[in-house]
Amino acid sequence: MATAEMQAAKPVTAVREPETDRSVDDIIDAARSAGPPARGALVLSLLAAISLWAAFTPFDFGPLAWVALVPLVMLVRMPRAARNMYRVVYLGGLVFSLAALQWMRLGDVWMYPAWWALAAYLALYFPLFVGLSRVAVHRWGAPLTLAVPVVWVGLEFARAHILSGFSWYYLGHTQHHWNRLIQISDLFGAYGVSFVVALGNAVLAGLIPLAVLGRLRLLPLDAPEGDATTRPDVRRAWWSVAALLIVMTLAVGYGFVRRSQARFDAGPRVALIQGNFPSSLKHDPNAWQEMFQTHMQLTMRAVLEQPDIVIWPETMFTWPLLELDGGMTPEEFKKQHAEMKNLVEIDEEARLGLMDIMENSGASLIIGLEAFRVGPDKLQRFNSAQFVDRQVGIAGRYDKLHRVPFGEYVPGSDQFPRLQQMLPFTGPVPISAGERVHVFNAESYRLVPLICFEDTVPHLVRKMVAAGEAKGKDVDCLVNLTNDGWFHGSSELDQHLITASFRSIETRTPMVRAVNTGISAIIDGDGVVRDPEVFIRPAGNGRPEIVQSSMRDPETGRYLKQVDAALVGNVPLDNRSSLYVRWGDWFPALCAALCLLLMVSALWRGGKHVTPASAE
Repeated sequence: MATAEMQAAKPVTAVREPETDRSVDDIIDAARSAGPPARGALVLSLLAAISLWAAFTPFDFGPLAWVALVPLVMLVRMPRAARNMYRVVYLGGLVFSLAALQWMRLGDVWMYPAWWALAAYLALYFPLFVGLSRVAVHRWGAPLTLAVPVVWVGLEFARAHILSGFSWYYLGHTQHHWNRLIQISDLFGAYGVSFVVALGNAVLAGLIPLAVLGRLRLLPLDAPEGDATTRPDVRRAWWSVAALLIVMTLAVGYGFVRRSQARFDAGPRVALIQGNFPSSLKHDPNAWQEMFQTHMQLTMRAVLEQPDIVIWPETMFTWPLLELDGGMTPEEFKKQHAEMKNLVEIDEEARLGLMDIMENSGASLIIGLEAFRVGPDKLQRFNSAQFVDRQVGIAGRYDKLHRVPFGEYVPGSDQFPRLQQMLPFTGPVPISAGERVHVFNAESYRLVPLICFEDTVPHLVRKMVAAGEAKGKDVDCLVNLTNDGWFHGSSELDQHLITASFRSIETRTPMVRAVNTGISAIIDGDGVVRDPEVFIRPAGNGRPEIVQSSMRDPETGRYLKQVDAALVGNVPLDNRSSLYVRWGDWFPALCAALCLLLMVSALWRGGKHVTPASAE
């Protein structure tokens, strides 16, 4: 019996040895298929983050944008993803976002959490870009030079709409100095410029053999240096170079033609009043009188240059207006809202004050202020632009449509009002969104007002210009009232101006900007910031008045910020039309739809699979 058991046991022992050998092989195979370590991917992600940051303000070296994405595109080309690759790519995105958005922290100590939250959200687009591009290239066999720009633009478009949108730091914004290239924005929006720059990155990345990344241990463990997956397809690479040259030639040629078609006739003469007040003072009643006196002094000096329209920045007229709706009387308002009953007297003072400014200046006014609309069953507060016509007096008012999330309202607070208590600086009544676009008819000119960051939202500005042209008359000028006093002269002021300038190209409509602390500007339909006819810095602290014809510091060459100033000049009217205004965001929306399909296919494990060699 024992012998039989031993004999029966021998086959069992004999079977276990081969199983052990096979498990070792399986372990080796699993290690190879798991992909290379993440160290190299981390290096590439950080390199991309630093390069992309340097392409934007404050460094503002736009040529870096043409190579900044190359490290990420090399991760797209890899036959197999590195271990933890998407985590380290997210880390690179977080480094870029935190560095680019560091100006947010300057507004208030409460802005630190908002800074980190927004940066954490924007960082998600880095691994999304790499992941969706890999799906397009490795699963569906799409050319690298098509997949990369389509995915990048699609994600920029998504970012412009998700969570009310954030349209800053588009790749195309880095090219604001290359004015002929960016003119294609009147066809595709700024997204078209981003597409061209992303295409350039993809072409360059396709010319680099993956073998050069071997030292970073980014290649699969079983891929020899001469393997087809580690070297580019030379013929395809040079065809992509030819395609890039053709695209850039067409884009720059289009810009040359479009700029030559411009006829900038002199429009209304505007005076842009720029005070220098940190935004924290906006809510300090003790500072209201100083703010008013400063803006009045600047206005009275500017009117010596005989402007047609005087423009004050956002909320710099600190007395609110009151609009009683639904037949409510002042007495009923005081009874129903006893804690705000003084608004009736403040409204009367504000209207008299606005009329006094208009009569003393002899010009029409566009002034940033707050307004309350009160009815029997509603109490609303608006961030507004008030128009005072020098012929008819107090006229139309525009209430801001696009509120800043977590700055002016908390998403979801309309359904859950207690969420509004998360904001420490919005006051007892939350800011409501306006209901419609408003056109100010200043004599023979049609002006569309924008408030704060509305000039950074491409689809909003396009719709506003289209709505203003609905009656068969063109919009002559965009008027932006902004308070950038939150950011204390940081790079935010420069980036805000750059982003706004693309709205003028997209719509072929000039823009004037009156900005608390700066940078106030006159922008023509080519996106060029025009020097004013007169730039006035008033006398003070024993110094004489400075009058010059440039917005720049003569010593540093940089735009003057955090100074009291008045800019006077004529609006350069544009005779051209825009296909972007007519057709809208069809191009980036198409790219976003393709990104959505790629995302669905990534979740669905079926679909066509191709060999890694096609990634070249």
